[in-house]
Amino acid sequence: MISMKYSILQTIMIACFTSVSAQSDLTLRFNEPAKHFTASSPVGNGRLGAMVFGNPGAERIVLNEISMWSGGVEDANSKEAIKYLPQIRELLLAGKNIEAQEVLQKYFVCKGPGSGFGAGANVKFGCYQTLGDLFIRWQDSAVAAQQYQRILQLDSAITRTTWVKNGVTFKEEVLVSAPQQVILVRLSASRPGALNFRTGLFRRERAEIKTRDGMVELTGALNGGNDDAGVKYASVLKVINKNGKQRVTGNELEIQNADECLLVIGAHTNLNWPDVETPGPDPLPATKADVNKAASKSYATMLSAHVKDFSALFKRCQLTLNDGSYKAVENLSVMERLQRLQQGGKDAAMVPLYFNFGRYLLISSSREGGMPANLQGLWAEEYQTPWNGDYHLDINVQMNYWPAEVTNLSACHQPMFTLTKQMARFGAETARTYYNARGWMAHVIYNPWGFTAPGEGASWGSALTGGAWVATHLWRHYQYTNDQAFLRSVYPLLKGAADFYRDILITEPSHNWLVTAPSNSPENAYILPDGREGQTCMGPTMDMQIGRELLSAGAEAAAILNVDKTWADSVKTVVSRLAPNQVSPSFGGVQEWLVDYKEADPHHRHVSPLYGLYPYDEITPWDTPEMAAAARKTLERRGDAGTGWSRAWKIAFWSRLGDGDHAYKMLKELWAPAVAGSEISMNSGAGTYANLFCAHPPFQIDGNFGAVAGIAEMLLQSHGKENVIRLLPALPSDGQFASGNIKGICAVNGFQLDFSWKNRQVDQLSILSTSGAVCKISLPEGSVVKDQQGKVVKHTYNNGVLTFSTKKGGRYTIVKG
Repeated sequence: MISMKYSILQTIMIACFTSVSAQSDLTLRFNEPAKHFTASSPVGNGRLGAMVFGNPGAERIVLNEISMWSGGVEDANSKEAIKYLPQIRELLLAGKNIEAQEVLQKYFVCKGPGSGFGAGANVKFGCYQTLGDLFIRWQDSAVAAQQYQRILQLDSAITRTTWVKNGVTFKEEVLVSAPQQVILVRLSASRPGALNFRTGLFRRERAEIKTRDGMVELTGALNGGNDDAGVKYASVLKVINKNGKQRVTGNELEIQNADECLLVIGAHTNLNWPDVETPGPDPLPATKADVNKAASKSYATMLSAHVKDFSALFKRCQLTLNDGSYKAVENLSVMERLQRLQQGGKDAAMVPLYFNFGRYLLISSSREGGMPANLQGLWAEEYQTPWNGDYHLDINVQMNYWPAEVTNLSACHQPMFTLTKQMARFGAETARTYYNARGWMAHVIYNPWGFTAPGEGASWGSALTGGAWVATHLWRHYQYTNDQAFLRSVYPLLKGAADFYRDILITEPSHNWLVTAPSNSPENAYILPDGREGQTCMGPTMDMQIGRELLSAGAEAAAILNVDKTWADSVKTVVSRLAPNQVSPSFGGVQEWLVDYKEADPHHRHVSPLYGLYPYDEITPWDTPEMAAAARKTLERRGDAGTGWSRAWKIAFWSRLGDGDHAYKMLKELWAPAVAGSEISMNSGAGTYANLFCAHPPFQIDGNFGAVAGIAEMLLQSHGKENVIRLLPALPSDGQFASGNIKGICAVNGFQLDFSWKNRQVDQLSILSTSGAVCKISLPEGSVVKDQQGKVVKHTYNNGVLTFSTKKGGRYTIVKG
C-alpha cells in the first residue's frame, strides 16, 4: 500500500507538472524595438518563419521559407581525383603528410567553385536566402510610442508587441500556423477606427511585386548558378480589416480607420524536396490557396488550432527549478537578464528558459515531412547567408538534432532522416568517383542539391566521415524508440555507410591498425617536427570513433533484424582492428591524430577527439576511467573559450564527466551578452544575442540546440554499455539547482521519465515504457517499483542498479522502501 506521505508528495508533484510555469521561464521580454535581426522575435512552423522587429512606427517582419535556396543540382565530382588516391596514400604511409596534402589540395577537391568559399549564392552550390520582408508603415510614425513591450511566449509560439500613442493602446500579434501554413499578423487598438497604415512585401533582388485581386504578390526566381533558372518562389499578402477602408496604393495596401486587421501571408517555392532534380509546380497557385483558405476562417479559430498544434509538442518535456529568483526577473528583458547573470546575479529561471527556447526553436524550424533545420534554423535576413546557411557535416547539422530524442521531440528528428536518404542517393556516386568504394558518403558541406563532393579547399573540405556521422542519427533514433519498423526501413542506409567506411580503410605500418586515409581532424591543424603545418593525415581519432559507432550499429542492427549475419561478423572483425583511442604522451589528453603531433592551436574550437565522449559513448567514467581522465585533460587544455556552438559542446562533455559545476560554468560562458555587429572573427564575440540566439559569431543556431542537449545531460544520462539510466549525474552545486522537476525527458530503450528532486536527491519518480524493454536505473538500495495499480513489480538490485521488466505502455512509479 502506498504511504500517506508518498500520496501527498505524488499529488504535489502532479500539481506542479500540470500548473502553468512562471512566466520568466516561458517568456522572452524586450523593452525596445529590435535594432538588429538578432534582437527580433523568431516564430515558425517548420517551413515558414518570421522575425518580428516590433517597431511601432515602421514595422519590419523578416519572412522565410525553408526551401528558398539558390543554386541547383550539379555534378561536382572530379573524375580525375581517383587517379591520385594511391599516390596520396603512399605518401601518407611514408610519413610525407605535407607532400600528400599538396597532391590532395590540387586534385582531391570538388570540380568547379564548390561552395564559393562560403559565399555561394551565385554559383551552383547556392545558399539559403531570405524570402523578403513584410513592412507596416503606421500613419502616426512621427509620434513617440510609450509603454512599449514586446514578448515572445514560448508555450503558445506567439509574439506580442504593445505600445501606447495619443492615449490609444495598440497591439500586434504574430504567429506562424502549422495547421493553416500561413503567417498571421493581427493588429488591434483600444479605440475603434484607430488603425491607419500601409503594408506590403519587399525583396531586394530577383523579385516582382504587384497587387492583384486586392492582394500583394511577390514572385520571382533565384539564381540557379551558371545562368540557369533557379528556384521559383511566391509570397502573397492579404489584409482583412474590421470596419474602416482598404485601398490599393501602388504595390501596397492602405488601411484607414479600421478597428482590427488580420494580415495573412503565405509562401511556397517549387523546390521539390527531396527529389530536387525535378522541380515542383508553380508556387503561386498553392500560395494563394493557402491565403484564401486562412482568410475564410476567424482569427480565434486559427489561434486555437495553432496553440493546440504547437503545445502538443512543446509540452512533452518541461523543466522547472524551484528557486525564489524566478519572480525577481520576470519583468526584465532578455539582455537585462544576461547582463545580470554576468554581474553575479541569480536567475534560476534562465536555465529552463534557455532549455525551453531551444526546444521551441527545434519545433519551429524542423517539422515532420519538411526540410531539416540549417545553420540558422530557418531564420535569415541575408541574400548571402554566412557559410551559405548550409548543412555543415563536421558537427553543425548533427548538433541541431542532439536534443531531439532526449527532450521528447522525436518527430522533429524526421527531416534529418530524409536528408540522410537523399545524401545516400547522391553520395554513392562520390564514393565511387573518389574512392572506388561501395556504399555512400559525404564530406563536410551539404546543400539541398545533393553536394557530397569534397569542398573546394582540401585542408578543411576533405574530411570523409560527414555522411557516416549523419548516419549515426538513424541508430540514435532507434536506440531511443526501439522502433524495429523504422530500423528495417533505414538499415540499407546504415549498411551502405558502413560499406563505404570499410572500403576506404588501409593498414598503417606502425601497429597494423586499420585507418581512414586521406582525412583530417575537422578544421584543425598539426605541426610536424620540422615546423611545417598540416591538416591531411591518416586515421584522425574522430574518424576512428565514428567508425566504431557506425560499424557497431550496423552489426547490431543486422542482429536485431536477423539479417546479414556473415556481413555483421565481418564488420565486427573490422571494428576490432580500428586504431584505438590513445592517451597523448605529451600532455596526457586524448590524442587527436594517429601520431602525437604538436597542436597548431591547442585551444581550437573543434574538440574532435572527444566525439567518443559525446555524442558517442565509448568513453565513460565508469567503463573507461583512464580515457575519461584523458578527456578531462583535453578539455582543460582546450580551455573554456570558443565559438557559441563549441561552448555548447563543452557543456555536454563536462556533464558526461559528471562535473556539473564546470558544465554550468560553460553554460554561463555561452550566455555572455553578444552585441550584433561587433564580431571581429569566429574567435571573438561568442555568446548570446538579445533574443537568445547563439552568437557563433555571427548567428548560428547549433549552439542553442547543443546547449539544450547539454542541460539534459546534467539531469539524465542513459548511455554506455548497459544503457543504465542515471538521474542527476551532473547536477551543479549552485543552490538554484537544489530542487526542481522535469517531465517527459527520455532515456534509451523507449523510456519517458517524470521526476522531481529536493536537496539534490530524487524524491519522486515515474517512468513510462513506450517499447516494453527491460529498465535499468541507478537508484539507492531499497527502492520499490510499483505499477499503475499500485502492485509491486518484481525487480533485482545489483551494484547500485535496479532492473525490472516493463510492458509496452505501462507506467511505473519508484518509491523508497
